Amino acid sequence: MQRCKLANEYHQKGFNCAQSVLAAFGDLTHLPEKEALAVSGGFGGGVGGSHAEICGAMSGAVMVLSMLYPHVEEGNAESKRKIYGVTQEFQKRFQARFPCTRCGDLLAARIQPDDKTPAAQKLGITSHCAILIVTAVEIVEEMLKEVGVNA
Repeated sequence: MQRCKLANEYHQKGFNCAQSVLAAFGDLTHLPEKEALAVSGGFGGGVGGSHAEICGAMSGAVMVLSMLYPHVEEGNAESKRKIYGVTQEFQKRFQARFPCTRCGDLLAARIQPDDKTPAAQKLGITSHCAILIVTAVEIVEEMLKEVGVNA
């Protein structure tokens, strides 16, 4: 729950959804705060504020998972399969909670906290993007706990 709260605090300070999610996992990714904020800066608002593409909270979560399941060695098909599998699992879980993954469509859906967004409910969050942010963090934490990572 601490990372959910931290991600919401980043968002309240004016950082975008992707930045808020990625920066909240600094303890696990070991990315310095400024680097996390810089690398994810263009991914908010459906990539560059256009609202036309993937939700920034999802983008931030995929960045976190990519840092924790790196595919960095040439020809390492196993690590590539692993990160793709983990990313697909995250996407599946996100879509089980929300009607879509595209930023503009999510904005139009007017997301409200409900039983699919327990972290948002627990923190009393009612703002649309903040609900998506804390839920993305919550999903990543759930996934990490399932594989024994102290999330």
